[in-house]
Amino acid sequence: MNDVAVRVENLGKLYRIGQIVGYKTLRESLTNAMALPFRRLKQAGDRRQKTVVSGHPSSVLGHPDTIWALKNVSFEVKHSEAIAIIGSNGAGKSTLLKILSRITTPTEGYAEIHGRVGSLLEVGAGFHAELTGRENIYLNGAVLGMKRAEVKQKFDEIVEFSGVEKFLDTPVKRYSSGMYVRLAFAIAAHIEPEILIVDEVLAVGDASFQKKCLGKMDDVVKSGRTILFVSHNMTAVKTLCPRAILLNQGVIELEGSTHEVVQHYLGTAKVTSGQVSWPAHQRPGNCSFKLNSVTLKSLDGSQTSSVKMSQGAFVEIDFEVIEDGAQAGFSLVLFDSEVNDLFGSLSNTERNYYGKPLRCGRYISTCRLPGDLLNAGTFSISIIGFGAHFSDQFRVDSALSFSAIDDGILRGDYYGGYGGPLRPRLEWRTRRYES
Repeated sequence: MNDVAVRVENLGKLYRIGQIVGYKTLRESLTNAMALPFRRLKQAGDRRQKTVVSGHPSSVLGHPDTIWALKNVSFEVKHSEAIAIIGSNGAGKSTLLKILSRITTPTEGYAEIHGRVGSLLEVGAGFHAELTGRENIYLNGAVLGMKRAEVKQKFDEIVEFSGVEKFLDTPVKRYSSGMYVRLAFAIAAHIEPEILIVDEVLAVGDASFQKKCLGKMDDVVKSGRTILFVSHNMTAVKTLCPRAILLNQGVIELEGSTHEVVQHYLGTAKVTSGQVSWPAHQRPGNCSFKLNSVTLKSLDGSQTSSVKMSQGAFVEIDFEVIEDGAQAGFSLVLFDSEVNDLFGSLSNTERNYYGKPLRCGRYISTCRLPGDLLNAGTFSISIIGFGAHFSDQFRVDSALSFSAIDDGILRGDYYGGYGGPLRPRLEWRTRRYES
């Protein structure tokens, strides 16, 4: 039996910048485009089934306004393996998963998929908005070529895991984004595809549900199935996947152990000037607002890539609202050099614009990192953006990395070492005990 679940050879995808193509939504594409090939391969449980997604000549080849989203990508994933695909926004991660899910076709190269694929590429992908949660469970099972009896056998487990039993007969168009992702993940994980493809969707759920999902994905791997996992959450990546692939501008920059790849990824973040900015066609964001840049500034307002420990710094998020009436909020998450999540901060304490409808235009949101908090070392900052009621989330992992420099002010007469990533100034008092 072939031990390879996914084989990718010289895969490439070329797009023409600014080209208007009559694509359907990803949700429609996943529901409609996947149905036919999966039904052709309806040999449930036969791991030897094989599909090939191959490239074809493209009319945009040679056009000056083109961009390679993927170029010469080759790798293999074995059965029962969990592999992470990481990289910055615009690196080509989602394009790769869309090709493997047969939502889009490559421009060149090919991919072999040995087994039935279950994909979770965005919140609610594969759902029909007018159908109820109950009906969508059966719809998704049918898309994967499962018989109704097979879906029925798993139905109670899916509902229990998702926690949406109370709203099971409600049309999913009335679900919150959190309910969407909980039901979508429950379906994808329980209908037993041989290969589970998961894009960055778990950021929508709460912390307890994310932990539950990671546990379920670990169970999926132990049961002999395969996972391709795209996430900006490096802690989740290191927990689940022993091997990782780093994509950079559409090419594989590094492949190896997850620890090695993550360390390389964070250590080579393009932030030596203390700022990251994006061209217009690659700006991260949602349908309401887009990021222009993220900048680290010292207390005097100058751009910097190092922070004096006693002084702290400012993180400045420059963004553009593109839809009148939109709401915009941010979360800043700080990591140490070992990618440990130290703490996060929400912009919901900002009272001028948070929670209020914004007019189209440019805005700057600033968060202060206080002095006397960090120990000497290297740190990275991830930015999470969201709309009203924490919906429409997106995440930019390692948007900035910087060094905290020991300026000696907190040391006093001590010249030894301090352990840990934090060194806060705490208040000490001593009094004489009078008996």
